[in-house]
Amino acid sequence: MSIMINRPENWISLFPQPSLDGHKYHRGHAALLGAPELTGATRLAAEACSRIGAGLVSVLSDDAGDIYRMTLPADIMVKPLEALASPRVTVLLAGSGGLSQTTKKALLNAPPDLPKVLDAEAVGLFGRVTARELVLTPHDGEFGRVFADLEGDRKSIAVAAARRANAVLVLKGPETVIAAPDDRVVINTHASPYLAKAGTGDVLAGMITGLIAQGMPGFEAAAAAVWMHGHASLKIGPGLIAQDLIAALPDVLSDLLETPDGADGVVEKK
Repeated sequence: MSIMINRPENWISLFPQPSLDGHKYHRGHAALLGAPELTGATRLAAEACSRIGAGLVSVLSDDAGDIYRMTLPADIMVKPLEALASPRVTVLLAGSGGLSQTTKKALLNAPPDLPKVLDAEAVGLFGRVTARELVLTPHDGEFGRVFADLEGDRKSIAVAAARRANAVLVLKGPETVIAAPDDRVVINTHASPYLAKAGTGDVLAGMITGLIAQGMPGFEAAAAAVWMHGHASLKIGPGLIAQDLIAALPDVLSDLLETPDGADGVVEKK
């Protein structure tokens, strides 16, 4: 098992940066399956996905489309579930806010070569989902329900789950563990306790999805998103709500891309 502390120098060389001659599809098209009732979770994930740089973000919904059209920012599109078949979609996020029978079916029938991020209740479907690259983002409670037989410390069980699922596993918590099926492990302590708020996990799932949309490999995308998520929380501090993390991302991106070694303004939590 190869264990590293999560720092920008570990993944900054793979961080996506747009070119002057690029267009939106060069930065990827992320599709999110819209929750049928807890639409706020999908909206948080979609906004975070767009803010972190995905060229185009679409929320797919057949049963709550009007809600999304009325509440999402103007840059995020709302489409029917059949749009998932578009060859321009570069990554799919499922589970933020929950799944309906129709969105579950869409996930299970999604193109098998499409990278996928499974959040919340979608995590338990990993064995039925085919993907070129798969990322799972459970918190401890979700992890315990899906991988109830695994025992040991958080690092060991995260690696075991990553191997079983053949996926990158992001085990969220005070020390978030990012594990790959090849036994790579990153531990993130660069975060604030004020992250313990509803919706912050949806923001993180959207951030990971947005980085994968732009071509970043899943393991590095997860590590980068977790670090940036934590960095935003440290900048905000007391009073944090999930929406604040999205608003803080431009400053976090500036900190990261202007000082990629973690110095001169980027304060690492040791």
